[in-house]
Amino acid sequence: MSVALPLTALIAFTGYTVSVMVQAEQSLIDFGISLMSRPDTAQVVIDLYLLATLAGVWMVKDAQARGMSVWSVVPYLLLTAVFVSVGPLLYLVVRGVRERKKVATANLLS
Repeated sequence: MSVALPLTALIAFTGYTVSVMVQAEQSLIDFGISLMSRPDTAQVVIDLYLLATLAGVWMVKDAQARGMSVWSVVPYLLLTAVFVSVGPLLYLVVRGVRERKKVATANLLS
């Protein structure tokens, strides 16, 4: 699996998120509360968290299928709960790097 696309998205989105948070005039919690105070913006937030939940379920199932502990996914789930896209993107990058290392090791041993 290529890590180029998720890594590029992770770097770009994380950089943008950090720059926005540095310039923000309100806390992340206050921003979330203001988004949930209107039905139109609340719908978008609810939609994002439904997708985040689906991504979390996928990460857990994918980790289990790869013989990993559910606990190994907890940091990604926490990132997903706060920053939605960052958790799954980081999971894909780390998974891709691990797969490359396994293939490289297998090639060296054969």
